[in-house]
Amino acid sequence: MDESEYYVALDIGSSTVKLLVGKVADDTVHVIGVTEVASKGIRKGTIIDIEATVKSIKQVIEEAERMMNVKVSEVVLGIPANDVQFQKAKGVVAINNENREITDDELHRVLDSAQLMSVSPEREVLNIVPKQFIVDDYDEIKDPRGMLGIRLELEGTLITTSKTLLHNILRCVDKAGVQVREIYLQSLAAGTFALTEDEKNHGVAYVDIGGGITTVTVFKDNHIVGSSVIPVGGDNMTKDLSIILKTSTEEAKKIKYHYGHAYVEDALDDWIEVPVIDQDKHENISQKYIAEILSARMEELFDLIIDELYNMNVTDLPGGIILTGGATKVEGILHLARDVFQLRVRLHAPPYIGVRDPKYTTAVGLIQYAAKDDQFYNRSYVPAQEMKQPQQKQEAPSDFYEDEEFYDYDDDYEYEQDKKEKKEGLFSKTKKLFNNFFD
Repeated sequence: MDESEYYVALDIGSSTVKLLVGKVADDTVHVIGVTEVASKGIRKGTIIDIEATVKSIKQVIEEAERMMNVKVSEVVLGIPANDVQFQKAKGVVAINNENREITDDELHRVLDSAQLMSVSPEREVLNIVPKQFIVDDYDEIKDPRGMLGIRLELEGTLITTSKTLLHNILRCVDKAGVQVREIYLQSLAAGTFALTEDEKNHGVAYVDIGGGITTVTVFKDNHIVGSSVIPVGGDNMTKDLSIILKTSTEEAKKIKYHYGHAYVEDALDDWIEVPVIDQDKHENISQKYIAEILSARMEELFDLIIDELYNMNVTDLPGGIILTGGATKVEGILHLARDVFQLRVRLHAPPYIGVRDPKYTTAVGLIQYAAKDDQFYNRSYVPAQEMKQPQQKQEAPSDFYEDEEFYDYDDDYEYEQDKKEKKEGLFSKTKKLFNNFFD
């Protein structure tokens, strides 16, 4: 790919709006810079206030332009999995050229043919994901171009979303003064690159725990098979701490990440001073007490994830469960997840300098997916922004997460059997879903 090909990813979340500028070379993302601002006007992945959302998008763009000395005019946009639907897609075209060779033209025609399926008026096609191409009677072809044949078929998955949700997001981006270059389902783009080939082939659940929602996405046979949203996330943990400890939301968020622990047995008896809201005093709270609050909420969320997987007809997950998203930075979450799921679990964060934080997984995935699509479909690139030479070295974000436990997310964690006794009710539900993993 050309050295001048830069991508700008826009990740509009319930808690923050993130903008990442980078380029892709040799399958590696080179980060130019990243900015984020508090998200306004969005609740549980849905826009509830157009003007507030536009203001947040404008703010993150202005900060990026100021910090990186870059003019942003076009973005790769991620769409949340709220109300997405998956259906099988099939396209068929005849090879009409004289020498019967399949070219880019036939590839694009068969993609268009696959999208001619009946879609209800209230829904909009978001993405079509090819699973295989078939040339005459030869199947399992990943790229048919250059082959000779009479008939070209495509089998894949058509992803649709609510027309209202999509149009509201597009309207916000348009009113913020930028164009949309490509649109992708967030969990499709991020999961495609956060997961290993073995995980995607064997069957894996990719779980993104954000601020307002948790997205559960299943991949199998190297193909996305479903994605859904649970309206619970990291903000619920913050709210619990704020209410129970009688402190401000901002203070509760700091406590969650700096002193919080999701696994009670590993929490310390150390005491911290917590300012009481609207009072000129502090209360001493132990880390173990904080862990009890957080673990209760996290167990509830993991319980909901099990229910969601069961509703998605997932019977086994040989590839395990992969956790990402900003809320996974809470210490002890990995131990608790293994305890509850009784499966291989690992944490993921992008392995690139400047974005080694799980909250950037979606933004990085959007850039990687756009670059992959451009390469596969031989799209001619029109620069999305006028890049200038940065005036000074870009510093990492102020909240860049450097904790040693979360620095190397892609270590291949081996599950260690927990010797502690499990609660019967939770264990029974887990066993019902994942019975193939129990002797």
